[in-house]
Amino acid sequence: MAREVRTVVNLKPYREALALPGLRSLLLVSVLARIPLTATGVTLTFYVVLDLDRGYGAAGLVGAALTVGAAVGAPLLGRLVDQRGLRPVLALTTVAEALFWASAPALSYPVLLPAAFLAALLALPVFSVVRQSVAALVPADRRRPAYALDSMSVELSFMVGPALAVALATAISPRITLWAVGAGIVASGVVFWLLNPPTRSADEPAGPQRKVSRREWVTPRLLAVLAVSLAATLVLGGTDVAVVAVLRASGEVGWTGVVLAMWAVASLVGGFAYGAVSRSFSPLALMAVLSLCTIPVGLGGSHWWLLCLALVPAGALCAPTIAATSDAVSRLAPAEVRGEAMGLHGSAVTVGIALGAPLAGAVIDHSRPLWGFAVTGAIGVLVALAVLPVELRHRREAAPAAPAPELATATT
Repeated sequence: MAREVRTVVNLKPYREALALPGLRSLLLVSVLARIPLTATGVTLTFYVVLDLDRGYGAAGLVGAALTVGAAVGAPLLGRLVDQRGLRPVLALTTVAEALFWASAPALSYPVLLPAAFLAALLALPVFSVVRQSVAALVPADRRRPAYALDSMSVELSFMVGPALAVALATAISPRITLWAVGAGIVASGVVFWLLNPPTRSADEPAGPQRKVSRREWVTPRLLAVLAVSLAATLVLGGTDVAVVAVLRASGEVGWTGVVLAMWAVASLVGGFAYGAVSRSFSPLALMAVLSLCTIPVGLGGSHWWLLCLALVPAGALCAPTIAATSDAVSRLAPAEVRGEAMGLHGSAVTVGIALGAPLAGAVIDHSRPLWGFAVTGAIGVLVALAVLPVELRHRREAAPAAPAPELATATT
């Protein structure tokens, strides 16, 4: 029986990845550093609604400013990391974060709006830097379990960060929560500056040794991976809103936390399984199945426990899809521009989430809650079909490089 368990749950890929110098400390620090970063949106929402006495529409505009700033800033900061190194960028962004969060409670709404955009433009690039550092620390053939661990750590951070912010804002005050979140972000920047994880592997050239033209690495396949990343998080953002709407319509909104927690646990289990298997999966295939599994989720909305069960298949594909897209970007981008490429990946993830939530909300407002799942899932399927020709062309081009079956048989 023990042998069967070891066969089903293969921990060897994780043991080998975590044995690599620097990876364990990087992942541990990344979990803690991401917690305050995941709390920024809900913290500012509480502050705008409760302390500034503005509506949720005004809070949504601040959230939009954060999203646009982050989407624009991520590749720019990644390019700075490529050209100047990690520590100068961490110093710049940590100071910018300190200035914003220290002054935010004193800002009026008209000033807070552009300040939030500038703060997001210079936000601490923890998500992109961690993924860039994973590529530097881990050989290409062992990155799947490493990126699975990274994706699971993101899931854990999102489970803890917003919940802590809500608890602090409601128990004490949104203003104090702003300072607490800011202090956490600044502390994260300082810890990352001290850790100084590598952004290039030992066998890759240090510093901008050569100028890499964007035509060399912004290929149709990379753009396809970015489109898949955006579509995946669009589906996830839409699911988040649709879950609340379905439970509210059935009079079970009090179970929202339980359902979302079940969804997150399914993602963690799926991410763990993805890193433990012995074969790779295409990000396109994972995103397509994620989208297909999301379409019928609303049919389980009559009871909260049915909704939990309906979310399990799609939830199990969340972390694997994000991990697979990160892995793909790390392989497609040359080391000299990996920071910018990971920044673009971060932008795609951010924009997808930002589009998914209002899109599902608009659909739900004009129809029924279950259509929030169906429409966002269908969009994911359409994106998968749109980028499928790029994947098929890549497979055709890669096929001649593999030895013919007859030759392989003869040489063995």
